[in-house]
Amino acid sequence: MSSDQAWVALCVVTTTVPSEAIARQLARSLVQSRLAACAQTEPISSHYHWQDALHEEPEWRVVFKTLPDALPRLSQRLRAEHPYAVPQMLMRTEQCAADYAQWVRAGVDD
Repeated sequence: MSSDQAWVALCVVTTTVPSEAIARQLARSLVQSRLAACAQTEPISSHYHWQDALHEEPEWRVVFKTLPDALPRLSQRLRAEHPYAVPQMLMRTEQCAADYAQWVRAGVDD
């Protein structure tokens, strides 16, 4: 990559779910709906307090790549399809190479 590479803003949304099947279903649903260009899934172990008890549970992380303009629709759909009463929904803005941003734009209806 040359030092004069153009960088473009991209939104990365992360959530966790209780199983691989749910992670795969969410990933497929949001990509198929063109709310995200890409979704990645991976197994993790979560440690947290919930209802006055300490928990350690296997979970699956799902990471979506989308555009800033599509973020409200993605968030609404993710909340509607999510199995948790209080889902983790984290968003961060990343800078990506312009050609990757172009690929994301082609995969997302904004």
